[in-house]
Amino acid sequence: MAKVLVLYYSSYGHLATMADAVAEGARSAGAQVDVRRVPETAPPEVVEGAGFQAVHSHPVMEGPDGLARYDAIIVGAPTRFGRMASQMAAFWDTAGGIWMRGALVGKVGGAFTSTATQHGGQETTLFSIITNLMHHGLSIVGLDYGYAAQMGVDEVKGGSPYGATTIADGDGSRLPRGADLNGARYQGKR
Repeated sequence: MAKVLVLYYSSYGHLATMADAVAEGARSAGAQVDVRRVPETAPPEVVEGAGFQAVHSHPVMEGPDGLARYDAIIVGAPTRFGRMASQMAAFWDTAGGIWMRGALVGKVGGAFTSTATQHGGQETTLFSIITNLMHHGLSIVGLDYGYAAQMGVDEVKGGSPYGATTIADGDGSRLPRGADLNGARYQGKR
């Protein structure tokens, strides 16, 4: 049985919801799945001032050494100015030891994200995550067009061939919906 890690950071809960959908998809394919979040690194006054959601239903991943236990790692981080949030970047910045050992070479990886707007940097954020995974030797699985619900303009929805996405709106009021969550499930299953 494949062991899959869904590793994410979420300020407002959107990526936590997407992480659960990715995990659901991986489990539907028969995988054993752990969902973990990376630690909050923003100062408490920033967390409070920005209204971050402090309630998290998943345990924190304590350091990168545990990544080697998994056959696949699917990483989710919100967009911050066209790249992954600093909390996730800080986690990967501590992974030099497992990179040096080649501990993740040959494993499978993927990425998912959330932005405030449709053109808020989804693909550049996915690439910033994917770049880290590729440097560690992971083979990338995106959200291929076998998931046709990501196409069309009949409604606001996320989706990119590089990974599952959702759009939160500038005030965070739009939660992940059907096409977004099903895209995350599809990618997790793949």
